[in-house]
Parts: sequence; C-alpha cells; structure tokens
Amino acid sequence: MDPWAVRPLLPDPAGARVAIVSGSYGAGHDAAAREIAGLLTRAGAQVTTYDIVELLPVGLGPLLKKAYYIQLRRAPATWSTTLAYVESGRLLHRGATGVFGLGDERVVRAVAGSDLVIATHPFAAQALGNARRRGILSVPAATYLTDASVHALWVHPQVDLHLAIHDVAAEQARCRGGRTTTVQPVARVGRPRDDDPLATYEICGSRALVTGGSLGLGELEQAARDIVATGVMTPVVACGSNDDLRSRLETVPGVVALGWRDDLPDVIAACDCVVQNAGGFTSLEALAAGTPVVTYRPIPGHGITNAAGLERAGLAPWPRSVAELRPALTAVLTEGRFDRLPHDAPTVVEALAGMATPRVLGRIEVA
Repeated sequence: MDPWAVRPLLPDPAGARVAIVSGSYGAGHDAAAREIAGLLTRAGAQVTTYDIVELLPVGLGPLLKKAYYIQLRRAPATWSTTLAYVESGRLLHRGATGVFGLGDERVVRAVAGSDLVIATHPFAAQALGNARRRGILSVPAATYLTDASVHALWVHPQVDLHLAIHDVAAEQARCRGGRTTTVQPVARVGRPRDDDPLATYEICGSRALVTGGSLGLGELEQAARDIVATGVMTPVVACGSNDDLRSRLETVPGVVALGWRDDLPDVIAACDCVVQNAGGFTSLEALAAGTPVVTYRPIPGHGITNAAGLERAGLAPWPRSVAELRPALTAVLTEGRFDRLPHDAPTVVEALAGMATPRVLGRIEVA
C-alpha cells in the first residue's frame, strides 16, 4: 500500500469547517495550531481554535497546567518517571486517559458543526479519541504530533489519523496502534535579513541560540557555559519567561541573555546554530529556516526521547558530553545552512485530503 494513500478526512478544504484543539502547556502546541490554521485558511477552510485547558471539566485544565510547570521547574527528573508510568497497559495510563476522556462532551459541544477536528496536544487527542469511541463525535478526528518522539498519551486508536513530522515518529505512533502518516512539518520561518535582530548586543563570531522552550527550562546556564568553553560560538540564550535565568546569565562573561522575544524565528535565522534541550517547536522553526540544530543536555522525559528521535531521523546530532560538544558545533558550522526537513511527504492539507502523491522537493539550499 502506498504509505501516503490515506482515507480522505477533508476531501475538499474549500468552505469546510475545521476545529483545532490545542493546549497552552508551553507555546509549541499553540504555535503548531496557528500554523495549521493558516494552511487550512489559505486552502479555503473556516478554522476555529480551542484550548483543551479551558475545555477540561471542574478546573482540571488549569490545575494540570500548574502542576506541569511546577514539576518541570522544581523536579524535572521526575518527568521521565511520569512518562514511564503512563505507558499503555499501566494503571496510570488508564487513569490518565480516563481523566482526559472526561472532557470529551465539552469538546464535542465546542466543535459542533465542524467537518473535521484536529488535536495538537495529547490531552486533546485523548478527549477526541474517547468521543469517537463513544460515538458522540461523528466527524473525523486527526492528531498533529508536535514532538519528535511519541509517548503513549499522544496516540488514541479511535483517532482517524495521526500526522507525524518525520518517519521515526510515524513508526512510533504506528507501534502504539495509531493510523499514521508522515507530513511536512509546519513551522514559522524566519529568514536572514539586513537589519540584525540582535544588533543591540555585542556578539563576536558565530552565534549559538540556546533554548529550552518558552519556559526556559533545563540546564541552559550550564549549556551556555559549556559552549563558551568550546570557543566555537557565542551562546545567545533565549530565556523565555524565565526571568531568574536571564538575571543569572546576564552576569556570565561571554553569554548573551535574551528575555521574551516575539520575533524568535528571525532571531533563529540570525544565528548559526540552535542548541536545544526539548525537541519542540523551536527545533522545527530552526530546521525550516535552514539553521542547524544540536541537542545538548536534554530535559528528562520527552526531551531525551525527542533527542533520540531527532538524531535517528538525521535532523540533529546529540553530543552526550562536553567533550563531544565542540566537534558537534564545529561540524554544523562546516555543513552550513540548508533545509533539513523531509520534503518527500505531503503537506498537512494534502494528507487530510487523501492525496497519495507526495510533493518531492529534495534538499533545498537556503540563501
């Protein structure tokens, strides 16, 4: 069977009504939702976006959001344990899927009148899958897998189609029982420009944008110090909403600390490399812009599994030690800029429309 030949969930996007259910746990899921909404809108669809945080009952959404932030900030090592315990067949997996299933009726009411519903967060995927299983959601449901690896909560067997950003993630989703196809990842793309978005900072030589997502999580300070020690690049740390991290880094010689930036795609394009620890949406933005990506000191849990997925897919090296970091940074500088994302897969719109013939673009040089 042709791997791209999937049952059309949205045969004609023009005039169709599409609901996207995201999750404001970090910025990546919402960013993916915005990009998918843009693609579908340009194809003629009418798109409405919702937040699963607001749709889960009895205040569960905000409570889980607060707990997630506290866990990743104060006890990040426990996140690996959490993901291990939500593996399929384990008691916590049954409990978690049951909790997220409690939101299915509110989700169905919110998306009433839609021709297709798309989830960009695992909690939303579970609610939609449960609604499909119960028969209270009669229209097709799809999940866009924003991560480079796929944990158990991303996949629900009753979701009609899971859209993966590369073949390794697609295979992981299939092994978990999901009907899956690989699509071209969606990402905002910044381009190198004449007016440098970092012109106000004194930066010598090559630049490595160091990021831990919108929350500035993980061992970013130590990663920046390690990059300084290599002498290959100047670390420019995107601290996001982590003001404490920014304050600490502003006193470290050789490190540039950024606060919250709304122009992050342009900052990415102005750097020679992105050093990341989570494998989230920023990694896709960098790869789409042709900026090389290196994973270093990944956060526990999905950071480590995403690092492995990106490495296995050939999208980003993962130096495991300070000794391996310098040659990794030197190598990406030598390779230069080019679009590393897979272009022999259909777009999201093509996959939803059931188009079997992929749009082959090959390796695209980036000016």
